[in-house]
Amino acid sequence: MADRGIQTQHGLEVLAFPEQPAKEFSSLELQVPCIFCDKEFPNTTGKNDAVLHHLLVEHQLVIGDVAQVCDLRRYLCHWKTRFKGNPITDFCPVININSKPEDIGPKIQYFLLCDSLPEDRWLREDLQRRRLEDVLECQQRERSDTHFSRTCLFCKQHFEGNRTSLFTHMATDHGFNVGLPDNLVNVNELLDVLEQKLANLQCLFCEKLFKDRTALKDHMRKKQHKKINPKNKEYDRFYVINYLELGKTWEDIQNENEEEEEYRTEGSAGEDDWSDWTGDLPPSVCLFCETSSPTTNEVLQHMREKHLFDFLAIKCALGLDFYHQVKIVNYIRRQVYKQNCVKCQENFSSRLAVLEHMEKAQHFALPEDKTAWDQPQYFFPTYENDSLLCSLEDDEDEEERVEDEASTK
Repeated sequence: MADRGIQTQHGLEVLAFPEQPAKEFSSLELQVPCIFCDKEFPNTTGKNDAVLHHLLVEHQLVIGDVAQVCDLRRYLCHWKTRFKGNPITDFCPVININSKPEDIGPKIQYFLLCDSLPEDRWLREDLQRRRLEDVLECQQRERSDTHFSRTCLFCKQHFEGNRTSLFTHMATDHGFNVGLPDNLVNVNELLDVLEQKLANLQCLFCEKLFKDRTALKDHMRKKQHKKINPKNKEYDRFYVINYLELGKTWEDIQNENEEEEEYRTEGSAGEDDWSDWTGDLPPSVCLFCETSSPTTNEVLQHMREKHLFDFLAIKCALGLDFYHQVKIVNYIRRQVYKQNCVKCQENFSSRLAVLEHMEKAQHFALPEDKTAWDQPQYFFPTYENDSLLCSLEDDEDEEERVEDEASTK
């Protein structure tokens, strides 16, 4: 989360409701610049050792936790602009080497650029958000792509249409499972990597080389090596989970989930039942006015009766999944905050004026062009404590809830 005083790339910081009861991205073709001089270096998917070595040796600059910088080119471009006309000590603490009288060797000053500086921390998180937006957009294109065409890695069967059919076939017929297709991104590139490894007669799991394809097949079958190596970082870029949190891989997130589950299991032993403890959740707030209620259903009913905006009917009519519902809520929140009409996007001088306009013009509705709200930027909440987002359900959630309610009767 960016610091409150710093704007995001969309021009507005993440907001907060008043406390109650108050009312396939890639820039690899571009060069990585030095912050201080005119030298440029190739932009690679690795550690960019050349530019980092140059900054250290020629300019005595050390970048802390550089592995957490997901786009080093944009990161350095930002600081190159900021350092112009400003002394480096305005941003970086100084590390003195051999500064004591008894020390031997030349006295050297190094400068540390790290996320202890609020601007640096914001920049890293901003680059992470941009990358996540691009990854989610790429994933959505792949999920809806009906022109996918690929031959199975293990047999001659060819698949066209949607990528899911190929992965289901490889898992069912060949016992090769790389996870749910909806958790993958840049699928064709992943398949290229796997295909090349098999062509090189390399086991996908232990990565040993074999003399011929028959020996490789026997090895992978007997050793149950029909899977990719989870320790090989080369595959991380193909899994969306690795883009979700700054500086965290799937292993970090998995370990956190396991620790949380272990904590819950241990904490429940011998303790009272907490099933009736719900905590003090913030109330849900209407999308258009300041009306709020402790229950989401009451807010939905208010919007339906007061503003003629039936969220559940819109969800059913458009066949919205969970993520599209999130986008719509955040889109409307942002437009109302900016005093824009939700439907025609006309700007007004006050929130009251835009509400009067929408009521008079019957514009409590989504734009006819869905691309107005179906944008990656609306994956991120407009208000950080928006209870309405927490109560959204997709069709599967609703079916499970109805079945659970029916089973208890």
